[in-house]
Amino acid sequence: MNFSVIIPARYDSSRLPAKLLKDIHGKPLIQLTYENALKSGASKVIIATDDERIKEVAIGFGAVVCMTDKNHTSGTARIAEVLTQLDIADDEIVVNVQGDEPMLSSSVIDQVANNLAQSQMQMATLCEQVIDKAQYLDPNCVKVVFNQRGEALYFSRAPIPYFRDEQDFDLSLCYKHIGIYAYRSGFIKQYLQMNSSRFEQVEKLEQLTVLDEGFGIHVAIACSKTGFGVDTQEDLDKVRAALATQQH
Repeated sequence: MNFSVIIPARYDSSRLPAKLLKDIHGKPLIQLTYENALKSGASKVIIATDDERIKEVAIGFGAVVCMTDKNHTSGTARIAEVLTQLDIADDEIVVNVQGDEPMLSSSVIDQVANNLAQSQMQMATLCEQVIDKAQYLDPNCVKVVFNQRGEALYFSRAPIPYFRDEQDFDLSLCYKHIGIYAYRSGFIKQYLQMNSSRFEQVEKLEQLTVLDEGFGIHVAIACSKTGFGVDTQEDLDKVRAALATQQH
């Protein structure tokens, strides 16, 4: 199966400025994300950035880089510009790997690409079990509910499913969304023509517009642990600690 990985890599970050260039045991964060993607079955891996500082660092560790507009409001829009620049065919599968996911394994990247190829849905993504009640209640942890066909029913920052009776609380029904997506190139362009749904506007989750338009999103449990994404200094410290453990 032929697929590409595109890594949107925006320089600005309100909670942790220049986070993609932060050092993790001798390498910038974005390099770890890129190297994991290279180990997948992708035919090409591209970093899509809006900043010369990221471009310079990425070229320094041998990455393929596409410069994109600074005004994109989402990683999906940044990817769409790359698809146009490189004239990638509409039926090619593209995996969107966020630049701030330095622990995301190559097996997970392969999994989401394969799931899209085998499903009749327009997008595919992954999830993993919520670890405790604090995470279930945390609005920064996006939860997902999906049916027996693996089709997403809803994504939310709210605790879903909600347990009306406290004694029925069951973590085995609670799943955290992992921010990795696979879609065909043509669907990305189609998505950008959609008007942002009210659900997206209030939850700040772009996948809700896809559901609102009636398109299917395939959801599966990730085949291996996905580690931590990096949004804050605390997240960065956790990644450094976890990868230090792996190195020993």
